[in-house]
Amino acid sequence: AAVLVSGESGTGKELVARTLHDLSPRREGTFLALNCAAIAPTLMESELFGHEKGAFANASERHLGCFEQADGGTLFLDEITEMAVEVQATFLRALEEGQVRGVGATASIPVAVRVAAATSRLPASAVKEGKLRQDLFYRLNVFHLALPPLRERGDDIPLLARYYLESFGEKYQRPIMPWASDFVGALLAYSWPGNVRELRDVMERLALLAPGPNLTAADVQQCCVNAMLEDNPDNDHQIMLRL
Repeated sequence: AAVLVSGESGTGKELVARTLHDLSPRREGTFLALNCAAIAPTLMESELFGHEKGAFANASERHLGCFEQADGGTLFLDEITEMAVEVQATFLRALEEGQVRGVGATASIPVAVRVAAATSRLPASAVKEGKLRQDLFYRLNVFHLALPPLRERGDDIPLLARYYLESFGEKYQRPIMPWASDFVGALLAYSWPGNVRELRDVMERLALLAPGPNLTAADVQQCCVNAMLEDNPDNDHQIMLRL
Protein backbone atom coordinates (compact mmCIF):
# COMPACT_ATOMS: atom_id res chain seq x y z
CA ALA A 1 0.00 0.00 0.00
CA ALA A 2 1.05 3.57 -0.55
CA VAL A 3 2.17 5.42 2.58
CA LEU A 4 2.05 9.14 3.35
CA VAL A 5 4.31 10.33 6.16
CA SER A 6 3.81 13.85 7.49
CA GLY A 7 5.65 15.80 10.16
CA GLU A 8 7.94 18.73 10.80
CA SER A 9 11.43 18.77 9.35
CA GLY A 10 13.78 16.59 11.38
CA THR A 11 11.16 14.25 12.85
CA GLY A 12 12.48 11.20 11.00
CA LYS A 13 10.15 10.75 8.01
CA GLU A 14 12.76 9.05 5.84
CA LEU A 15 13.78 6.78 8.71
CA VAL A 16 10.15 5.67 9.02
CA ALA A 17 9.99 4.94 5.28
CA ARG A 18 13.26 2.96 5.43
CA THR A 19 11.96 0.96 8.39
CA LEU A 20 8.76 0.11 6.53
CA HIS A 21 10.87 -1.08 3.61
CA ASP A 22 13.22 -3.12 5.81
CA LEU A 23 10.31 -4.87 7.54
CA SER A 24 8.40 -5.61 4.33
CA PRO A 25 8.65 -8.43 1.76
CA ARG A 26 10.38 -5.84 -0.47
CA ARG A 27 13.39 -5.66 1.85
CA GLU A 28 15.66 -7.34 -0.73
CA GLY A 29 14.71 -4.73 -3.32
CA THR A 30 16.03 -1.21 -3.73
CA PHE A 31 15.12 1.63 -1.39
CA LEU A 32 15.45 4.81 -3.42
CA ALA A 33 14.95 8.27 -1.93
CA LEU A 34 14.28 11.40 -3.97
CA ASN A 35 13.87 14.93 -2.58
CA CYS A 36 11.26 16.60 -4.80
CA ALA A 37 12.31 20.05 -3.59
CA ALA A 38 15.83 19.50 -4.96
CA ILE A 39 14.79 18.67 -8.53
CA ALA A 40 13.94 21.38 -11.06
CA PRO A 41 10.35 21.06 -12.35
CA THR A 42 11.60 20.70 -15.92
CA LEU A 43 13.69 17.67 -14.94
CA MET A 44 11.24 15.93 -12.61
CA GLU A 45 9.51 13.77 -15.24
CA SER A 46 12.86 12.54 -16.53
CA GLU A 47 14.03 11.84 -12.97
CA LEU A 48 10.90 9.86 -12.14
CA PHE A 49 10.15 8.07 -15.41
CA GLY A 50 13.46 8.20 -17.31
CA HIS A 51 14.13 9.35 -20.85
CA GLU A 52 15.26 7.97 -24.17
CA LYS A 53 18.45 8.93 -25.93
CA GLY A 54 17.88 12.12 -27.89
CA ALA A 55 14.61 12.93 -26.11
CA PHE A 56 15.90 16.45 -25.45
CA ALA A 57 19.10 18.45 -25.61
CA ASN A 58 21.99 16.76 -23.76
CA ALA A 59 20.12 13.44 -23.56
CA SER A 60 23.11 11.53 -24.89
CA GLU A 61 21.95 8.12 -23.61
CA ARG A 62 18.93 6.36 -22.17
CA HIS A 63 18.29 7.16 -18.51
CA LEU A 64 16.45 4.88 -16.09
CA GLY A 65 14.00 6.80 -13.96
CA CYS A 66 13.41 6.29 -10.26
CA PHE A 67 10.43 4.00 -10.84
CA GLU A 68 12.51 1.58 -12.89
CA GLN A 69 15.47 1.80 -10.51
CA ALA A 70 13.22 0.99 -7.55
CA ASP A 71 11.28 -1.77 -9.34
CA GLY A 72 10.57 -4.49 -6.79
CA GLY A 73 11.43 -2.15 -3.92
CA THR A 74 10.39 1.15 -2.40
CA LEU A 75 10.46 4.66 -3.84
CA PHE A 76 10.53 7.36 -1.16
CA LEU A 77 9.53 10.84 -2.35
CA ASP A 78 10.41 13.49 0.20
CA GLU A 79 8.55 16.83 0.15
CA ILE A 80 5.97 15.54 -2.31
CA THR A 81 4.10 18.86 -2.10
CA GLU A 82 7.06 20.57 -3.83
CA MET A 83 6.51 18.50 -6.97
CA ALA A 84 4.97 20.59 -9.75
CA VAL A 85 1.21 20.04 -9.99
CA GLU A 86 1.54 19.14 -13.69
CA VAL A 87 3.99 16.37 -12.85
CA GLN A 88 1.75 15.21 -10.02
CA ALA A 89 -0.90 14.29 -12.62
CA THR A 90 1.56 12.08 -14.51
CA PHE A 91 2.83 10.62 -11.27
CA LEU A 92 -0.73 9.75 -10.23
CA ARG A 93 -1.31 7.96 -13.51
CA ALA A 94 1.84 5.89 -12.99
CA LEU A 95 0.66 4.92 -9.51
CA GLU A 96 -2.77 3.88 -10.71
CA GLU A 97 -1.63 2.00 -13.81
CA GLY A 98 1.53 0.43 -12.42
CA GLN A 99 3.52 1.43 -15.48
CA VAL A 100 5.63 4.35 -16.64
CA ARG A 101 6.58 5.89 -19.95
CA GLY A 102 9.89 7.73 -20.12
CA VAL A 103 10.30 11.06 -21.87
CA GLY A 104 10.57 10.37 -25.60
CA ALA A 105 9.52 6.71 -25.21
CA THR A 106 6.83 5.14 -27.40
CA ALA A 107 5.76 2.38 -25.00
CA SER A 108 5.05 2.03 -21.29
CA ILE A 109 7.00 -0.25 -18.95
CA PRO A 110 5.34 -2.14 -16.07
CA VAL A 111 6.82 -1.50 -12.63
CA ALA A 112 6.07 -2.90 -9.18
CA VAL A 113 7.03 -0.18 -6.73
CA ARG A 114 5.72 0.68 -3.30
CA VAL A 115 5.61 4.46 -2.96
CA ALA A 116 6.16 6.23 0.34
CA ALA A 117 5.75 10.00 0.20
CA ALA A 118 6.53 12.58 2.86
CA THR A 119 5.67 16.19 3.50
CA SER A 120 6.53 18.71 6.19
CA ARG A 121 3.24 20.48 5.43
CA LEU A 122 -0.14 19.47 6.81
CA PRO A 123 -1.55 17.33 3.95
CA ALA A 124 -5.06 18.79 4.13
CA SER A 125 -3.65 22.33 4.09
CA ALA A 126 -1.42 21.48 1.13
CA VAL A 127 -4.50 20.34 -0.80
CA LYS A 128 -6.37 23.56 0.04
CA GLU A 129 -3.35 25.66 -0.99
CA GLY A 130 -3.07 23.86 -4.32
CA LYS A 131 0.32 22.36 -3.47
CA LEU A 132 -0.99 18.80 -3.60
CA ARG A 133 -3.60 17.47 -5.98
CA GLN A 134 -6.62 16.16 -4.13
CA ASP A 135 -6.80 12.97 -6.19
CA LEU A 136 -3.10 12.29 -5.57
CA PHE A 137 -3.62 12.90 -1.85
CA TYR A 138 -6.35 10.26 -1.78
CA ARG A 139 -4.12 7.82 -3.68
CA LEU A 140 -1.15 8.34 -1.33
CA ASN A 141 -3.22 8.48 1.84
CA VAL A 142 -3.99 4.76 1.89
CA PHE A 143 -1.91 4.64 5.06
CA HIS A 144 -1.06 7.90 6.81
CA LEU A 145 1.61 8.24 9.50
CA ALA A 146 1.73 11.61 11.27
CA LEU A 147 4.98 12.08 13.20
CA PRO A 148 4.72 14.33 16.25
CA PRO A 149 7.45 16.90 16.87
CA LEU A 150 10.13 16.01 19.40
CA ARG A 151 8.81 18.55 21.92
CA GLU A 152 5.67 16.38 22.19
CA ARG A 153 7.69 13.20 22.73
CA GLY A 154 9.32 14.02 26.06
CA ASP A 155 9.95 10.40 27.06
CA ASP A 156 11.93 9.87 23.85
CA ILE A 157 14.36 12.75 24.39
CA PRO A 158 16.65 11.20 27.06
CA LEU A 159 16.57 7.83 25.25
CA LEU A 160 17.64 9.44 21.97
CA ALA A 161 20.21 11.62 23.72
CA ARG A 162 21.86 8.60 25.33
CA TYR A 163 21.81 6.66 22.07
CA TYR A 164 23.48 9.49 20.14
CA LEU A 165 26.03 10.22 22.87
CA GLU A 166 27.09 6.57 22.93
CA SER A 167 27.19 6.39 19.13
CA PHE A 168 29.33 9.52 18.80
CA GLY A 169 31.51 8.51 21.72
CA GLU A 170 32.30 5.29 19.89
CA LYS A 171 32.77 7.06 16.57
CA TYR A 172 35.18 9.66 17.93
CA GLN A 173 36.70 7.42 20.61
CA ARG A 174 35.59 9.75 23.37
CA PRO A 175 34.56 8.72 26.91
CA ILE A 176 30.85 8.85 27.73
CA MET A 177 30.51 11.38 30.52
CA PRO A 178 27.88 10.84 33.23
CA TRP A 179 24.86 13.11 33.37
CA ALA A 180 24.52 15.71 36.10
CA SER A 181 21.13 15.95 37.80
CA ASP A 182 20.07 19.01 35.77
CA PHE A 183 21.09 17.63 32.35
CA VAL A 184 17.86 15.81 31.46
CA GLY A 185 15.78 18.72 32.75
CA ALA A 186 17.55 21.05 30.33
CA LEU A 187 16.94 18.63 27.46
CA LEU A 188 13.24 18.49 28.29
CA ALA A 189 12.92 22.26 28.77
CA TYR A 190 14.28 23.09 25.31
CA SER A 191 11.75 23.26 22.45
CA TRP A 192 13.92 21.48 19.81
CA PRO A 193 12.68 23.39 16.73
CA GLY A 194 14.92 21.19 14.58
CA ASN A 195 13.47 18.04 16.19
CA VAL A 196 15.51 14.81 16.25
CA ARG A 197 17.98 16.14 13.69
CA GLU A 198 18.84 19.05 16.00
CA LEU A 199 19.09 16.76 19.04
CA ARG A 200 21.50 14.54 17.12
CA ASP A 201 23.68 17.54 16.19
CA VAL A 202 23.73 18.83 19.78
CA MET A 203 24.73 15.41 21.13
CA GLU A 204 27.55 15.26 18.58
CA ARG A 205 28.83 18.64 19.80
CA LEU A 206 28.64 17.48 23.40
CA ALA A 207 30.45 14.24 22.65
CA LEU A 208 33.28 16.24 21.10
CA LEU A 209 33.43 19.50 23.05
CA ALA A 210 31.85 19.20 26.50
CA PRO A 211 34.56 20.05 29.09
CA GLY A 212 33.30 17.53 31.68
CA PRO A 213 33.62 15.85 34.03
CA ASN A 214 29.80 15.67 33.82
CA LEU A 215 27.27 16.76 31.23
CA THR A 216 25.22 19.62 32.68
CA ALA A 217 22.35 21.93 31.79
CA ALA A 218 24.90 24.62 30.98
CA ASP A 219 26.42 22.36 28.31
CA VAL A 220 23.01 21.91 26.67
CA GLN A 221 22.25 25.61 26.76
CA GLN A 222 25.67 26.52 25.35
CA CYS A 223 25.35 24.09 22.44
CA CYS A 224 21.80 25.18 21.63
CA VAL A 225 22.69 28.88 21.78
CA ASN A 226 25.68 28.40 19.50
CA ALA A 227 23.62 26.44 16.97
CA MET A 228 20.81 28.99 16.99
CA LEU A 229 23.18 31.96 16.75
CA GLU A 230 24.72 30.42 13.64
CA ASP A 231 21.24 30.46 12.06
CA ASN A 232 20.11 33.78 13.62
CA PRO A 233 23.17 35.94 14.36
CA ASP A 234 21.07 39.06 15.02
CA ASN A 235 18.51 37.44 17.31
CA ASP A 236 20.53 36.50 20.38
CA HIS A 237 18.12 38.17 22.82
CA GLN A 238 15.13 36.15 21.62
CA ILE A 239 17.22 32.98 21.67
CA MET A 240 18.11 33.49 25.34
CA LEU A 241 14.44 34.10 26.16
CA ARG A 242 13.53 30.78 24.54
CA LEU A 243 16.17 28.97 26.56
